[in-house]
Amino acid sequence: MNEETSATRVLTWIREHKELLIRTTQDLVRIPSISGDESEVQGHVFEYLKRLGLHPEYVYPDLSALKEHADYFETTSFVKNGYKDRPNVSAKTAGSGGGRSICLSGHVDVVSPEPTEQWSRYPWSGDVADNWLYGRGAGDMKAGVAALLILLQALTETKTKLKGDLFFETTIEEEDGGVGGNLYMRMVSPKADAAIIPEPTALNLTVASAGVMYFRVIVPGVPAHAATAHFGVNAVEKMLPILQALKGLNEHRQSVIHYPYAETDPLMKGKATTINVGTVRAGDWPSTVPGSCTIECRIGWPPGETREEVRKQVEDTIRKAARQDEWLKDNMPHVEWFGWNARPHELDPEHPFVLLLSENAVRVGCASPVYYGGAAGLDTRFFVHNGIPAVTFGPKAERIHSYDERVSIESIVKTAEVIAVTVLDWCGVAE
Repeated sequence: MNEETSATRVLTWIREHKELLIRTTQDLVRIPSISGDESEVQGHVFEYLKRLGLHPEYVYPDLSALKEHADYFETTSFVKNGYKDRPNVSAKTAGSGGGRSICLSGHVDVVSPEPTEQWSRYPWSGDVADNWLYGRGAGDMKAGVAALLILLQALTETKTKLKGDLFFETTIEEEDGGVGGNLYMRMVSPKADAAIIPEPTALNLTVASAGVMYFRVIVPGVPAHAATAHFGVNAVEKMLPILQALKGLNEHRQSVIHYPYAETDPLMKGKATTINVGTVRAGDWPSTVPGSCTIECRIGWPPGETREEVRKQVEDTIRKAARQDEWLKDNMPHVEWFGWNARPHELDPEHPFVLLLSENAVRVGCASPVYYGGAAGLDTRFFVHNGIPAVTFGPKAERIHSYDERVSIESIVKTAEVIAVTVLDWCGVAE
């Protein structure tokens, strides 16, 4: 049986089982799995693989081993939940020999659906309407995981045997940095010849990811009764020049840092790097002058800078702004780096695996894919940093990390089709 005949059989099976693909996605969406609480959905995946006759395994992160890795950092979900009862799931379809191997990987954790009152439907509903499937994680990225599961089932049901090994995995805490998930799997799993992660890309190819780091700035003040506020120092007011300085740094960086794949979308022009102030905390009573103010921020940047260079630029900017304030120059803000500490990655868009995936997208009826990346942190980086060519390719989704998240059903089918023919071409089909 050659690749062309096998591709026809596998694609036909996928298309004929569209409703199964929809139900598989719904089943995943209906299991809440906010980062730190992934065990139930991983159990669901585990049982699915067993029904296919595979031999899945739970792979629990080893914290002591992780801490030895250069890309380790302590995630917020680990701080809250640890790694107990938070397994990754892996399975292998052994090839007959003589072919290249591939790893198909997807994360099962999702972000919180809050504030739920903004949703027009239950966040874990998996409702279908007008060719869209709704729910937290529908696009990011349970539809992609469902596409992989259906692909495995298609290979099984059509008795299609590969020459190269196929590794499948679902991982934890990607939304929080992927340390106990994809990073750990790269430490303990066999090194594949290529990898695909079906994050939502609207059937385009992501060939780069951003460096991402979190930092907090703590500005001191002096508390006092509001009636005698002049006896105190308002930490909120003292945070204002720091915020202004970070805004200025962000604007400067956006004016000088450009990366073509991060700016493919016209709306992303001049936005290849960003500093976002995500949280502000100060005070505990309206009648008290706040004695401390804390902001927590995310800085993201495309390939081209190291983490050390970015940290220095942020810290220098904060110190410079503080020295210009009479209070702050003697009471310097404290800067802490926490959580995400990811370096960027990029893959040559002319790599044979990238070209193969692009050609197969057109082959199954997608528009010619656009190449982009470098604006968001992705698990794909762990593969590329480990010398494995990896591409992010998946369905079309809208409002991920927002209310009424949804994914296009037709694009889930196309995702399964494109990855299927790519697996057959890359691994080879046994006679």
